[in-house]
Amino acid sequence: MLASSTARARIVAAESKGLSLALRERVFSSEARGPCFPYNPRVRERLEYAAAWMLLKTIGAMPRPVARFAGARIAAFLLWLRPGLRRAAMENLRLAFPEWSKKQRRTALRGMVRQLGWMGAEFAHFPRHTKKNIERLVLLDGFENFATAQACGKGVLFLTGHMSAWELAPFAQGLFGYPLHFLVRAIDNARVDALITRYRCLSGNSPIEKNQSARAVLKVLAAGGTVGVLADHNTLHTEGVFVDFFGIPACTTAGLARFALHTDAAVVPGFLHWDASLRKYRLCFGPAIELVRSGDDARDIRENTQRFTRAVENYVRRYPDQWLWLHRRWKTRPPGEPPIYRD
Repeated sequence: MLASSTARARIVAAESKGLSLALRERVFSSEARGPCFPYNPRVRERLEYAAAWMLLKTIGAMPRPVARFAGARIAAFLLWLRPGLRRAAMENLRLAFPEWSKKQRRTALRGMVRQLGWMGAEFAHFPRHTKKNIERLVLLDGFENFATAQACGKGVLFLTGHMSAWELAPFAQGLFGYPLHFLVRAIDNARVDALITRYRCLSGNSPIEKNQSARAVLKVLAAGGTVGVLADHNTLHTEGVFVDFFGIPACTTAGLARFALHTDAAVVPGFLHWDASLRKYRLCFGPAIELVRSGDDARDIRENTQRFTRAVENYVRRYPDQWLWLHRRWKTRPPGEPPIYRD
């Protein structure tokens, strides 16, 4: 009340001095807000970087079992702070598994959160892993499928998704002697982005910025290289096509099919999952997915994208508690269809 009275008194004084209405409103609004402190994006950027650096170094210094325990706890706490994400995850599980009980969905959600926390711990421990000790953490399964595709000499498109500790999949592949390029969207904070990229590239991998990916991807494939593509997230109408994912139309990136059809590169599905019986991760490669070529570009892109999405779905069905259910996979809807998510 005191601030409001003071502001009005100043406006009266401004009127007596013939100040403009806009200036009077600015005086009143600034007084109503109270003290104003200048916003400095550089300070925020540095603080975010310091927090990310400290978190990585702290968890990275812990013994791995302790780090994984801490990571799981932190992930659970962060999700508790985001009820909207929890609701989206439960809605996704309901859509994908309508026959499940609420208890089954909650169990899958808890498993997914644990996997997220473990991935954070594994990521922080990347500097500890070498070619000599990576087999203690990750086993290769079906690697002959990848080797056969690579031997064709036209490049390999590594089809993968947000399964388990997905950051570990390309990292381990690099340490096993088969580094790749991976598509990535830069983090807004340039300092944090550089920090995360440095960890991702410790095993010899190289990033390709998604917004400038076409020419770089074609160059890598022409040289017989490998490009990793996460192809299980929602995309905009302008970037994707609608294909079925758990029986529901989902807007899915069309880029993978376009690259494959244009270059004849083999599309090899590869997914990481946690094997509780072995206490290790398995990086599993499937046979290259045969491409459809009918001569109708639009049809071929849609049909091949459906085949790629089916490979993702099959793996999610096998390990439903290890996929990233937090993502609003069905956010983009076909024209005329109502939104699926409430918020």
